[in-house]
Amino acid sequence: MDIGIGLPNPIPGTPGRTLLAWAGRAEERGFATLATIDRIAYPSYESLTVLAAAAAVTQRIELLTNVVLGPTRNAVLLAKESASVDQLSGGRLTLGVGVGARKDDYDAVGVAFERRGRKWDADLETIHQAWRGETVEGAEKPIGPPPVREGRIPILVGGMSDASLRRLVRWGAGWTLGGAPPEQGGPFAERVRAAWREAGREGDPRLVALSYFALGDDAEDRARAYLSDYYGGFGAQIAAFIPKSPGAIRDTIHAFEAYGFHELILDPTIAELEQLDGAADAALGSPAA
Repeated sequence: MDIGIGLPNPIPGTPGRTLLAWAGRAEERGFATLATIDRIAYPSYESLTVLAAAAAVTQRIELLTNVVLGPTRNAVLLAKESASVDQLSGGRLTLGVGVGARKDDYDAVGVAFERRGRKWDADLETIHQAWRGETVEGAEKPIGPPPVREGRIPILVGGMSDASLRRLVRWGAGWTLGGAPPEQGGPFAERVRAAWREAGREGDPRLVALSYFALGDDAEDRARAYLSDYYGGFGAQIAAFIPKSPGAIRDTIHAFEAYGFHELILDPTIAELEQLDGAADAALGSPAA
C-alpha cells in the first residue's frame, strides 16, 4: 500500500515557508503523495494554491486535494485552476472532490447550501467539457491549458452517500475516505467496489483513506486542540482514536491495507517537520545513512 502525507495547510498559524519545506521533505523521505484538506470559512491555505507551490519545489511526488469543496467554486475557474496545476506539476495532480457538510463554507461564497448537490452535478459536466478543450459558458475559445493526461485529471470522490457513489461511477477514478477509522471505511469501500462493478467500469476503483496522526509526549492534547477547533464538538472524539505512536501508525496502515485500500494519507495535526519525519520513520523506515 502506498503511503502519503498531508500538508498542514489547514492548521491555523502555519507559516508559508513551513508548507514549502514540508513538501520538499515529504519527497525526500519517500512519501507517495502530498495532500491538502479544504475549507473556506476557516483560516487555512487554499488547496490548489498550496499544491501549485508544492509542485514548484518537488519533482515526482503526487499531488492530491483531499478533498476540495467542489460546489463552493465556480466550475470554469476550478477547471482552469486544476488544469494549470496539473500542467505545472507535469501531470501529478489528482483532484479529490466532495460537497462538504458545513453551511458556513457555502454562506461565505454566496452559494446555496441546500442546492450544493445539484450544482455539483452540473459543475462536473462543465469541468470535463473544459478539460476536453470544448468551449464553455459562452467562451469563444477553450478556457485553459489541457490536462496532461488524455484530456482529464483523475478524480477521487469523497463522501459516503448514494449521491457520492453515483458521481463516483460516472466521473471518478476512485474514492477517498476522510478521517474515519478503518472499521467504518472498510465496509463502505466494499459498496464502492460493488457499485463500480454494477456500472460496468473496468478494473478496480482506487481507494484512498485519510488518518490523522500526532506524535510526541503532548500528542493527544495538541491533536485534541486542533481537531476540536476544526471539527467542533466531535473533534475530541476523532483525537481519541487517531494513531499517536509509531506502532499505532503501523497498525493503522495494516488495518486499512486489510480492507483493500490502495493508499493511506497520514494527515498531521501538528505543523512541525518532526511530525513528518516521525511518520516517515514509522511508515516507511528510517532514512538511508
